[in-house]
Amino acid sequence: MNIVETLIDIPAEHERNVFGQFDSYVKKIEQTLKVSVIPRDGTVKILGSKERTEQAVRVLEQLLILSKRGNIIQEQNVDYALALSMEGQEEALTEIDRDLICHTVNGKPIKPKTLGQKRYVDLIRDRMIVFGTGPAGTGKTYLAMAMAVTAFKNNEVSRIILTRPAIEAGERLGFLPGDLQSKVDPYLRPLYDALYEIMGADSFLKNMERGLIEVAPLAYMRGRTLDNAYIILDEAQNTTPAQMKMFLTRIGFGSKVIVTGDASQKDLPSGTRSGLEVALRVLSRVDEIGFCALTSKDVVRHPLVQKIVQAYDSYEQSQARRGTRKDVYDNQYRR
Repeated sequence: MNIVETLIDIPAEHERNVFGQFDSYVKKIEQTLKVSVIPRDGTVKILGSKERTEQAVRVLEQLLILSKRGNIIQEQNVDYALALSMEGQEEALTEIDRDLICHTVNGKPIKPKTLGQKRYVDLIRDRMIVFGTGPAGTGKTYLAMAMAVTAFKNNEVSRIILTRPAIEAGERLGFLPGDLQSKVDPYLRPLYDALYEIMGADSFLKNMERGLIEVAPLAYMRGRTLDNAYIILDEAQNTTPAQMKMFLTRIGFGSKVIVTGDASQKDLPSGTRSGLEVALRVLSRVDEIGFCALTSKDVVRHPLVQKIVQAYDSYEQSQARRGTRKDVYDNQYRR
């Protein structure tokens, strides 16, 4: 293998951000692409095969662009840049970064971070109803919240309605103390947390008191018509087909609906069909409805979460194959 040497300039003020603490990002690039990266006084020397050094240069250039735009480079950015480099799509990283949805109350920009998330956000802009499915950590609910708050602040809708089914995650919580709202609040806490971060507690509470923001269990939606509202149904995998139909038929004029869920984390009683799975099958040919299936590649939490999701996916696929083989064997044996 012929070793080639390539130089790239990275200004000193961006070195720490691009290289990571203790050069951890550089080490990851070296291990993944099988190259040597040697930084010296604002110039980075890259040694390796021609193809690999070119990949490393493109990855570092994309990370530098992100840094110059004021982003704090995270490990997820590096991992995704490397994944895109394997497909020759490094430039997509900085294109995705151009799409600013809004800022949190602390000034942190909220943007899609993967191609899947970018498709999800674009669908939300273009369609009246969007189903966003995928594993934990793909930003399904958080991005939907950010889009809802942005539309609310821009006076595109007059209120935000957030709902989720009050289903226990494999536990028995018993008779909780307090009034009805106190009993359902634990189920809705993730929605409150996201709104606090995006809007700020004071703004959220003020708008909630005025009835402009509503966080409620799904059962409260029955019998209502929801006009000029941004409506998010979270944890939709825990709805029954009847609940999903009830929810989707509440939609009025001027409203936008986002339905999010993860089919692999159902908490319904054994044998109960998920309303989300039925809806995806029944509504698949309705043009006005958008469907975005996020994958483990779109996980933007700690990199370990992505590995956990992939490990479970592999395990469940192997179990499914084993079950199929067992069914075939049993059928042959019965004959």
